[in-house]
Amino acid sequence: MSIPFSNTHYRIPQGFGNLLEGLTREILREQPDNIPAFAAAYFENLLEKREKTNFDPAEWATKVDDRFYNNHAFKEQEPLEKCEPEKEKSQTSMEEVTALNESSEKDKDMEENAAIKIQAAFRGHLAREKVKKMKSSDLQEKTEENE
Repeated sequence: MSIPFSNTHYRIPQGFGNLLEGLTREILREQPDNIPAFAAAYFENLLEKREKTNFDPAEWATKVDDRFYNNHAFKEQEPLEKCEPEKEKSQTSMEEVTALNESSEKDKDMEENAAIKIQAAFRGHLAREKVKKMKSSDLQEKTEENE
């Protein structure tokens, strides 16, 4: 008996999702009649390629996913207070912290300006579409009056 609203979450092994995504892509591309046989042949081919080239696509994809999902870890650094002992703190380290904060503020400002530009361009697009509709309806009314 299954529980419809269970809080159970299963952890998918690293690389497994990418393997299944590749298989799914090939199934959709090839449209085979016998999907289990196609999957077996697909994984056999993948295994042969891995043994010949010593390149594991699942491992590579795992590294790419890890880098993608944990990219914020590479951008953000630990506060310097935690990294340095009390005696070794200097004025330069505080300057580095303020420089990091200023650069993040600049990034936020740049992102906000980019968002404003995108929104303005979209509003302009909507306004142009509205004007086109108005012009076409006016043109239709004039042709109807002339007839």
